[in-house]
Amino acid sequence: MSERGLETGQVVLLALFVTALTTAQLTASKLLAVPVPEALGTLPIVGAMVLMPGAAVAYALTFFASDCYSELYGRRSTQVMVNVGFAMNFVLLALVWVTILLPAADPEFAGQFRTVLASGTNVVAGSLLAYLVSQNWDVVVFHRIRAATGRDHLWLRNIASTSTSQAIDTVIFVLVAFSVAPRVLGIGDALPWSALLSLMVGQYLLKLLIAVVDTPFVYGVVAALGGGRPDERDPWALE
Repeated sequence: MSERGLETGQVVLLALFVTALTTAQLTASKLLAVPVPEALGTLPIVGAMVLMPGAAVAYALTFFASDCYSELYGRRSTQVMVNVGFAMNFVLLALVWVTILLPAADPEFAGQFRTVLASGTNVVAGSLLAYLVSQNWDVVVFHRIRAATGRDHLWLRNIASTSTSQAIDTVIFVLVAFSVAPRVLGIGDALPWSALLSLMVGQYLLKLLIAVVDTPFVYGVVAALGGGRPDERDPWALE
């Protein structure tokens, strides 16, 4: 692939990562209730309804983007992307609160606006810690497996890095966003432990499913963007 094509692919993956990340922050305060298929019956802990934050799909997409990026551009570049994304969480939070605090033409709508978006502060608080730990863990695990297997077994490093990092992310995020932050910040209500556990299990099951399903797409993106760099320019060789 040409240099222009590689650069375009890099920009697209960066844009996908940041878009999915910011979308996740804005949608996480809505709790989804997805019925369990009748064929599976009632699941332990989860029951007949899988509860998960509205951000589950968008946030899982960030790991897809980071795994593609890591395979193509190396560990250092991916960690730069992850850390820039971390900083963008603060930008998002600042912009949301500036908008909330500015005078409104319609006070009634402003109250509804504040109710919906202010709860995102809890989400961002949980996301900041969960994101910092889990995304860096994802990059490190992906890199360790990549160093051991070379260019082979992309499926292994995609699933292994994503499944473990998503477990870490889910536990930290749910605890902080729906239990610790509401108590500390006084925004919204803390959920009971039964609901927290159900959220963790439901969200992780979805993320694990996405990690498996997105593997062919990771292969497709990597192949479309050249399957990695030639050895003499391979960013992994510089790690």
